[in-house]
Amino acid sequence: MNANQLRASILQMAIEGKLVPQLDSEPAVEQLGNAPEDVPFEIPDKWKWVQLNLLAEYVQRGKSPTYSDIESIPVISQKCNQWDGFHIEPAKFINPDTLNKYKKERFVQDNDLLWNSTGLGTIGRVALYKSELNPYKIAVVDSHVTIVRSNQQLLNPLFLFYYLSSATVQNSIEDLATGSTKQKELSLTTIKAYLTPLPPLEEQKRIVAKLEQLLPLVDEYGKSYEKLEELNAEFPDKLKASVLQNAIEGKLVPQYSHEAPATELLEEINVKMHSLISSSDISLKKRKNKNDSFDRLDTPYELPNGWVWCTLNDLAFYKKGPFGSSLTKSMFVPDGSDSYKVYEQKNAIQKNAELGTYFISKSKFESMKGFEVKPHDIIVSCAGTIGETYMIPQNIRPGIINQALMIIRLYNKDISDFFLLYFDFVLKSLAKTNSKGTAIKNIPPFNVLKQFYFPLPPLEEQKRIVAKVEELFALIDAMKK
Repeated sequence: MNANQLRASILQMAIEGKLVPQLDSEPAVEQLGNAPEDVPFEIPDKWKWVQLNLLAEYVQRGKSPTYSDIESIPVISQKCNQWDGFHIEPAKFINPDTLNKYKKERFVQDNDLLWNSTGLGTIGRVALYKSELNPYKIAVVDSHVTIVRSNQQLLNPLFLFYYLSSATVQNSIEDLATGSTKQKELSLTTIKAYLTPLPPLEEQKRIVAKLEQLLPLVDEYGKSYEKLEELNAEFPDKLKASVLQNAIEGKLVPQYSHEAPATELLEEINVKMHSLISSSDISLKKRKNKNDSFDRLDTPYELPNGWVWCTLNDLAFYKKGPFGSSLTKSMFVPDGSDSYKVYEQKNAIQKNAELGTYFISKSKFESMKGFEVKPHDIIVSCAGTIGETYMIPQNIRPGIINQALMIIRLYNKDISDFFLLYFDFVLKSLAKTNSKGTAIKNIPPFNVLKQFYFPLPPLEEQKRIVAKVEELFALIDAMKK
């Protein structure tokens, strides 16, 4: 329950006689006027429903003033009545020469209730006038504000203020107004006839005292609630980031000495890489030998025993989509049995290989086969929403990537889950830090990617890390809900 809901609940209890006890020693309220037949809600036996004009010494809307630049007599308008209280600063000023046109009762008095009576959105808003907030010591209201001056022998002004501030009144007040959809008016007749629950005067004072005690606490609660909401919004992501940081540093699950070290895994990956080169499944022209430009003295942090630092070059073939002129909309063809799919960013962002409506001919596909998408390839969004990844499933429609994607083809598919976990956490941040361009940010250039460090754990530990991350993320998501 947020602060507004709590405040509304407390006010509702107050106006229904449920906030403080009724005392047998207090006499019931005498009937004032005819007992109404249709009332908004049930009230205690000692209370009575009474029309507002029977509880007030004065109920009157203000006049349309003649304004002046002479700052001597402020005119209270709707803008002066805010839900956080009365504010004199927005007031304009009347011409002092017109002061004789105002009868004495029209000047606002301490504890007058000021009720906004015109306009959508502000109609019904109330404020209690406090003379100490007015340095001019005198004020009138304009024609959009009604003064309700309580008969304090019957009605405590603060009780009336809290009643009219309640959700019961505020949620229904526009329905009582008349006029067009652009300008609603709460007539003086409606205000005077407005039904008000009237407790015994001493009980009114106890209700007001309890509200004055509770509502500041609600305000404090509201501040704490807002901070908690901010923490709730940030904390799960920060906690997930902490989990991932521990995961990639080898601090999330234990290491076991009997497991084959990652250096052996890296050698196996190297063998598979050369096998793929030999089978012409990938092209690695001008590719440097494994680790020949890798400075192991410049690694980000110390790895656990059994882990090894490597680079993206060690683990995968990767390639960005074709240059803009190589693939344009004029080259697209209608979908058909002899057409090939063009994979787009939305396939990576929405994790769905079925999306997309662009196709190329078979001859165009053959000429661009270097950009072909294969099962288990990782496609990466490279512009705009950068760093989003998606592993292509087994049974896909043959096709190529467009200009806004990059392919990553791991030499060993067994490391896919840990690779994606690391990529999402680290390489996506790198993309944002090193991206080029202004209006649209891009994935880092290859000279950045190929030198990027990758911490490789033993294969069995990778599986334990991924399983633990999934377990903890599920708990974090459940905690957030």
